[in-house]
Amino acid sequence: MSILEVCKAIQASAVGTGIRESEYLFPIVEGTHVLGLSVSVGTVMWFDLRLIGKIMRHIPVSEVFHQLRPWMFAGFVIMLTTGSLLFSAVAADAYANTYFRLKVVLLLMAGANVLLFHTTIDRRRSHWDKAPIPPLQARIAGLLSLVLWVGVIILGRLFAYAV
Repeated sequence: MSILEVCKAIQASAVGTGIRESEYLFPIVEGTHVLGLSVSVGTVMWFDLRLIGKIMRHIPVSEVFHQLRPWMFAGFVIMLTTGSLLFSAVAADAYANTYFRLKVVLLLMAGANVLLFHTTIDRRRSHWDKAPIPPLQARIAGLLSLVLWVGVIILGRLFAYAV
């Protein structure tokens, strides 16, 4: 089976069809997706702004992360779940859409950025945790995260208007 055939099968599934054809379900899932995105990306952006040294300079990075982590995670789970449901409703159209493909690339890059940050510079956080401005690698990771998530949001909106 090709990827397009898999996407067509997903879109034709009971879940995809049910969401797409429901007068109320699609807007509820979409609204919940936007709320999950707001919680997840909003808190990630706070953390990123702390990483680049623009806000909360007097609070250790570990404390900011500890306070925001549950919100980031909860928002991400909501965003991922509802995004998957929305995808199931328009999977074949999404597969053919350049904005969606670029969005997926940016999502993968954002995930790689998180993984790289947590497996490298974040392991040495105890050395720079209380610094008002973290080291260059942390600032780059924070800035890259901001750029990638803004790109994901923009491409998501462009995709929504193109379908």
